[in-house]
Amino acid sequence: MKSSQDIFELFSEIPDPEIPVISIVELGVIRFIEVLDEISIQIIITPTYSGCPAMKQIEDDVRKKLIEHGFSVIDIKTIFSPPWTTDWITQETKEKLRKYGIAPPEETTQDKSWLLGIEKKITCPRCKSLNTKLISQFGSTACKALHQCQACLEPFDYFKCI
Repeated sequence: MKSSQDIFELFSEIPDPEIPVISIVELGVIRFIEVLDEISIQIIITPTYSGCPAMKQIEDDVRKKLIEHGFSVIDIKTIFSPPWTTDWITQETKEKLRKYGIAPPEETTQDKSWLLGIEKKITCPRCKSLNTKLISQFGSTACKALHQCQACLEPFDYFKCI
């Protein structure tokens, strides 16, 4: 019988539908795995945003992977508490995002300076300049904001710190 860790490793093979250079495990949406018996399993996932359009694709990909490995009774539940946070993204995953051209979150969710209107300069993932500006609160997906580097003039997504 496969263990929860075995299943977790299988899910490491599933790319995030919106950011294919990282897996759904690296993104932190897989919250809990319970192998009930040889054919039954329960998975709990948490979306990055409550309206994340990628969650249906993630659920379908998880179900397909489990069926490929002999599970036929599959219970996938979505939970919203605790809410997903960028704090669950490892430094290694942040580096993958950077290399892909997405600026990863630079602070933790404990930093609430943005509530005071303090705009932070985001490091350009291409040239590493801090001379950047916010173009739009929403980038290619709701979990990212669109910025532009004033040094290399390239636009880039910033994975919002939530």
